[in-house]
Amino acid sequence: GDADGLFPPQAVVFPSNTQQVAEVVKVCSAYQIPVVASGACTSLEGHLAALKGGINLNFRDMAEVLEVNASDLDCRVQAGVTRIQLNEYVRDTGLFFPIDPGADASLGGMASTRASGTNAVRYGTMRDNVLGLTAVLADGTIVKTGGRARKSSTGYDLTRLLVGAEGTLGIITEVALRLHGQPESIASAVCEFESLHGAVDATIAIIQCGIPVARVELLDAATCDAVNKYSKMDLAVTPTLFFEFHGSEAGVQEQSRQVGDLVAEFGGKGFKWSASPEERSQLWKARHDAYYASIALKPGGRGMPTDACVPISKLADCIMQTEHDLKQTGLVGPMLGHVGDGNFHMCLSLDITDKDEVQRAKDFGARLARRAISMGGTCSGEHGVGYGKLEFLDEEHGAEAVGMMRTIKAALDPKGILNPGKIGS
Repeated sequence: GDADGLFPPQAVVFPSNTQQVAEVVKVCSAYQIPVVASGACTSLEGHLAALKGGINLNFRDMAEVLEVNASDLDCRVQAGVTRIQLNEYVRDTGLFFPIDPGADASLGGMASTRASGTNAVRYGTMRDNVLGLTAVLADGTIVKTGGRARKSSTGYDLTRLLVGAEGTLGIITEVALRLHGQPESIASAVCEFESLHGAVDATIAIIQCGIPVARVELLDAATCDAVNKYSKMDLAVTPTLFFEFHGSEAGVQEQSRQVGDLVAEFGGKGFKWSASPEERSQLWKARHDAYYASIALKPGGRGMPTDACVPISKLADCIMQTEHDLKQTGLVGPMLGHVGDGNFHMCLSLDITDKDEVQRAKDFGARLARRAISMGGTCSGEHGVGYGKLEFLDEEHGAEAVGMMRTIKAALDPKGILNPGKIGS
C-alpha cells in the first residue's frame, strides 16, 4: 500500500470490534484528524499511504469468523480475516471462498479495493461475492448494508457503493460473503504456444465457446524463464497457458478435452492435464510466485506491477502493443495475466536508486493505462486506484462521472478525513 514508507501515519490503532472503530472515528472527526484503514497491507497502489498524516486503523485484532450459514452458502467475518483463514475455517463444511488475489489479503481490504484474481473468470470479483457490510462513516455512525437474501430490489445499493471505495466513504469492519461448494473434482493443465497472439486467441475462443474454466492464466516466455529459476520448475520458455477446471469428474474431463481440442487450432502444443493435487499445488504456487520471480530477475530490484484490463476482443492488440513498447524502454518486465477476463500485468523490476529508470517505468505505466482506456478498458482491473492511478480517472470515466464521485465523497465525508488524497478528493 505504501511499500516505501513515504507517508507514515502519526499513530496506529488496533481496534477489536466495530464499536471501538466508531469511537476512534468520532474523536478523529471532532479534531479533523485523517483516518486510513488497513488490513494485511498487501495493496499495490498506495492505498494505505497517509498522505496527510493522521491515524492508521489496522484490523489485525479484528480477525474473527462471526457466523457461517452452510445451508445458505454465506458467512459473516470481521474485516481482518484473511481469505486463507476463512477457507481453513469452512473447509469441513464442504464450502470455500473462491476469490484469490494471490496474496493472503484481508477480506475487508479485498472488499475495499474490489479485488479479484486468478479465478474471477469463473467466480467473479469481490463485487459479485459481497452480500452486505458493516461500516463506520466519517462521523462515527455505524451502518449495515445489504442482507442475506439472494436478491433485493429495495433502496440504493449501498453495499456496492462501499465495495471498491478504498476507505474513502466509510471504514468496512464486517463483511458478509457468498460461499461456494467445493468442486467434486479439480484438474489443472498446461499448454505451450509459439506466439503470444496464439495463446490470447485461444483464450478468446475458449471464453466465447462458453467452456466454464475456473482459471486461465497466461505467462510470456520471460515469465516462464523467471519462474523456472525462482520456483525450480521446468516450463518451456515460450508463451504458456495455465488452466484449472472445476466440476464433476466427468465434467472436468469433458472441459479438459474441449480446451485441448481448441488450443490445438491456435498452435497450442503439449497440452497436458492432471487431477493430481500435488501437481496442481506446484503449478499454482509457481504462478503465484511469478511476481517475486520477475523481481528476482534483477538483483536488488523492486517491483512495479501494472494492471491493465480490456475487453477480451482487444486483449491481443493491447498485449502486443505493450510488449513492443516495453522493448523500446529497455526495462525488465515479464508479463502474466488473468487473460480469461482481459486482465494482464507487466511485472517491472527496477533499480529504485536509478531515477532515469524509475521515470521510464512511470512513463511506460502511464502509456499502458491510457492504451487500455483507449481500447474501452481500464487502468486498473483489480489493484484499485490508491493515489497511484488517480490521475487517470478523468480519462477513464469522464469529468462528469468523477465530479459525481466527488459529490458523493463530500456528502458522506464533508471534513475529508477518510483516506484523504485518494478517490473523490
